[in-house]
Amino acid sequence: MSWLDEIPEAARLYLDQHRLDEVECVIADLPGIARGKAVPAAKWERQQFFHLPNSIFFQTITGDWGEAAGPEGFVEPDMILKPDLSTTTAAPWAADGTLQVIHDAFDQKGRPVGCSPRNVLKRVVDLYKAEGWTPVVAPEMEFYLVGRNVDPAKAIEPMMGRTGRPAAARQAYSMTAVDEYGPVIDDIYEYAEIQGFEIDGITQEGGAGQLEINLRHGDPVKLADEVFYFKRLIREAALKHDCFATFMAKPIEGEPGSAMHVHHSIIDAKGRNLFTGPQGGETDAFFNFIGGLQEHMPSVIAMIAPYVNSFRRYVRDHAAPINLEWGRDNRTTGIRVPISPPQARRVENRLAGMDCNPYLCIAASLACGYLGMKNEIWPDKRFRGDAYEAADEIPQGLYAALDLFDGAKELHEVLGPEFVRVYSIVKRAEYNEFLQVISPWERQHLLLNV
Repeated sequence: MSWLDEIPEAARLYLDQHRLDEVECVIADLPGIARGKAVPAAKWERQQFFHLPNSIFFQTITGDWGEAAGPEGFVEPDMILKPDLSTTTAAPWAADGTLQVIHDAFDQKGRPVGCSPRNVLKRVVDLYKAEGWTPVVAPEMEFYLVGRNVDPAKAIEPMMGRTGRPAAARQAYSMTAVDEYGPVIDDIYEYAEIQGFEIDGITQEGGAGQLEINLRHGDPVKLADEVFYFKRLIREAALKHDCFATFMAKPIEGEPGSAMHVHHSIIDAKGRNLFTGPQGGETDAFFNFIGGLQEHMPSVIAMIAPYVNSFRRYVRDHAAPINLEWGRDNRTTGIRVPISPPQARRVENRLAGMDCNPYLCIAASLACGYLGMKNEIWPDKRFRGDAYEAADEIPQGLYAALDLFDGAKELHEVLGPEFVRVYSIVKRAEYNEFLQVISPWERQHLLLNV
């Protein structure tokens, strides 16, 4: 069978109109950056796999290294990277015909590499499947379109709209605000269509130049792949129009942060929503899933809020949850049950920032719900009213979050001990890098006053 027979229809349609020049063999590292190799099309047709050193999973966001190599030392052995042809999609911004293909990482004995984010998510999904459950997720992606910023010392500013004014804040759901950057959105839609991705909707959020894209629900690995691809797609569309797209959790002082809300439901072996009973009522599994989120989410905050900047999003009364309360149709709670018919009953996790690695975020959220259902954890009483009046339940900063992460032994078995070991080392190395940077606040207030 030709590999062309195994790729999605959208990729085949692209090849009908473009001569294939290059294939980008990609894999997500811990931050979610695409690593890999660009391979000439003729070579791609002849090879079944390629190699990258395992050290790509030891890199921090700055490109430095965590000492996570293990007892063998930092010898950087090659991994075997095998293509998942179902992920094949176009790179429509490329000058020549180019495809992208996501790869899975294996060691030289054929075992999945435990610290590969896509493998971590697959591990969690497999635990569900062993119980006869099929998890379904739907991510929501928030991001900012901002002016080009090439000086890290300069504050990030909203992009200029077509009216010649900067994008306005506090215009949530405004169609006029969306029209301000219509050309960028048009290209996002066009690129998504060429790549075979379905957008469920685009809305203006509350920040200046802040947008939200909703994706259709589906398989967790497939949706994480799409978010991984979408981040690149959106960045490329923005660059075409002389602006930047940023997925920082809190890019602009005084503006709302950007989240990646994740909706979850679970399907049983007969195709029924496990959260809904025969008479349409809520099941024990529904409540246990929420209980698992409440019990275990603090221990995985380091995965869904992975940077120092991530914690600037958790501000009381500022469009991001600071708690683990659950409520019905209540956007002030960390865990929300949206309005839906019984067959579509779902649970929304509102805690993750858009700066997360989508594979690790979805894996973390599903891991918490899995332990809730396995251990029959019951949630607190439903919260009514403004949950910003409830107690803070989010770790105060990345270092505190990592301490909770390191101590969560039951979660380690779900996520994989090797991933947990490597992730903690790399994130602590990253935090130590941050401590070497002196901020403008420190220079302004401490230079002459202490």
